[in-house]
Formats: sequence, structure tokens, C-alpha cells
Amino acid sequence: MPRRHVVCREDELPPGERRIITIGTRSIGIFNVAGEFYALRNACPHQLAPLCRGRIVGEMVHSQVGEYVLMRKGEIIRCPWHGWEFDIKTGRSIFNPHRVRVKSYEVRVEREGEAGPVLETRTVSADDEDPSVETYPVKVEERMVVVYV
Repeated sequence: MPRRHVVCREDELPPGERRIITIGTRSIGIFNVAGEFYALRNACPHQLAPLCRGRIVGEMVHSQVGEYVLMRKGEIIRCPWHGWEFDIKTGRSIFNPHRVRVKSYEVRVEREGEAGPVLETRTVSADDEDPSVETYPVKVEERMVVVYV
């Protein structure tokens, strides 16, 4: 059963801000997104960078060819090491550069070896699942921000 941990008073964490706390051995980022509170594990699943220290951004979506609109401002956290992006509300991956690929084709390299022709075949795959960040329930109780871990 998750245990209750008081983070701060509600007015000490204004919209758009974050607070990073340690509970036991876990580093956790608490975020205020437009008056709603969310908590994420402070570790990017890629190489365990301090994710919650990254930039809080929005998501660029296209409205038509060559035109982009910033949506969901303040809802996305970008890893400070390699730029992976995660939804602060759900922990789901928004942008994993290893999964962003254009169509790939098989490549064959034929070269002459000591025993005759050698054929090498290489392909690129982006079939791995996108990682997520662990999330924790956050509530405001009697004007106090409380995380349950």
C-alpha cells in the first residue's frame, strides 16, 4: 500500500513549476500543470538522466504541410541529456529518437574476401516499445500537496 508523503503547501508550487524530492531511495519530481499536480520518477528510462530537471515544454503538431502549432504547453518534460520527451500527466513517451525513423531498406555489401565474395546484410529496426516513466498519485489535501509512494 502506498504511503502518504507531504510535499509542500499548494501555494508553494505555482502552475508551471516543479519540485524535486527524495523519498527513501527514490528521486521524484512533483509538477503543477495548470493547477493539477503530477509526480514522475526522476530518472529517464534511456540512461537514467535526472529527467525532472529537464525543460518543461509543449508538443509541436502540424496543422498542414510546413506549419506547426505548439499544443499542450507545459505538459511535456524533455530529458536534459538526450532530448527524450515524456507526458508529465501519464509518464508515456512522446519522443524517443531511437523510434523516429523513415522507411529503411536492406543494404547488401559485396566485397572480395580471402575465400571469395563475402555478402553482408544490414537492416534497421524500430520495433522496440517506447518506454514510460513511473508515475505516482498526487492529491491536494487540506491545501497540502501530497504524493503517495
